[in-house]
Amino acid sequence: MKRKVIIDCDPGIDDSLALMLALSSLEIEVLGITIVCGNAPLQLGFANAKKVLRHMNRLDVPIYLGADKPLQKPFCDALDTHGSDGLGESYLEEVAGYEQNIDAVSFLCETLTKEACSIIALGPLTNLAHLIQQNAAAFANIEQLVSMGGSYKAHGNCSPVAEYNYWEDPEAAAIVYHEMERLQKQIHMVGLDVTRKIVLTPNLLSYIERLDAKQGSFIRKITKFYYDFHWKQEHLIGCVINDPLAVAYFLNPAICSGFSSNVQVACDGLSRGQTIVDAYDFYQRKANAHILTQVDVHAFFRLFISRILAIPTDALDILDTVC
Repeated sequence: MKRKVIIDCDPGIDDSLALMLALSSLEIEVLGITIVCGNAPLQLGFANAKKVLRHMNRLDVPIYLGADKPLQKPFCDALDTHGSDGLGESYLEEVAGYEQNIDAVSFLCETLTKEACSIIALGPLTNLAHLIQQNAAAFANIEQLVSMGGSYKAHGNCSPVAEYNYWEDPEAAAIVYHEMERLQKQIHMVGLDVTRKIVLTPNLLSYIERLDAKQGSFIRKITKFYYDFHWKQEHLIGCVINDPLAVAYFLNPAICSGFSSNVQVACDGLSRGQTIVDAYDFYQRKANAHILTQVDVHAFFRLFISRILAIPTDALDILDTVC
């Protein structure tokens, strides 16, 4: 039985790589893609999702438009990180049409009312907050919720303490975490503690190109800007690809490890967007999150490369020397 999943995202370079991984994994069925404003404005994210689906020959997967602004704060994109087109200034040919008759929240409501499925959230949690506000019973039917967002001990990437997805709409993240606590469920928090370790180096990209020139060329086109950004900002030789780890963890939880705790999201002041992890149980509240702290980097890249190139993992023995 394939696990059914909806991917909520804001493409985005690393979102696009995550979509490639999900669409290449035969054990899951992507029921739809919901777009939220984040890395890119809503319509730009929609355009980029279509480009990825075309590249993967998967335009059969529907895309639904969601929130075009956060719940309270003004929208602030991350095009400085992802390029003016949101896809590394690759300026790929546009895909016309493909609009759906209903919006993202309506699609989530309808789908989750009919059947339980999982959600992998790769952007701000605005769409899911709207879902809770409109139909909490449908939200309660989410089988597993994986969110790329937050941080525990790692420093932030848009403030000293806040990761971008939660900083962009902390009110939405706070609503989702509060609702998970009320339901006595746990969100799987794939935060910067583990995603910072997933670095696509020039050697890895060259290795991918050697194995599959078409996929490698596409990845190079959309990541070149990302490489330049990471060198300029962090003097990092390579680029951090956060979002694919959330998909990889959903596919194989053994790739990461962590612990369960209560998490609250700060909405005010200097700590706005910070995930406050009660690791020592000061507040004695039910755990509403499983916080990932460790990742097997080699296992991730074995999974990622083998899936997107459709080759067996045992063909990647040299990978340990390339990472």
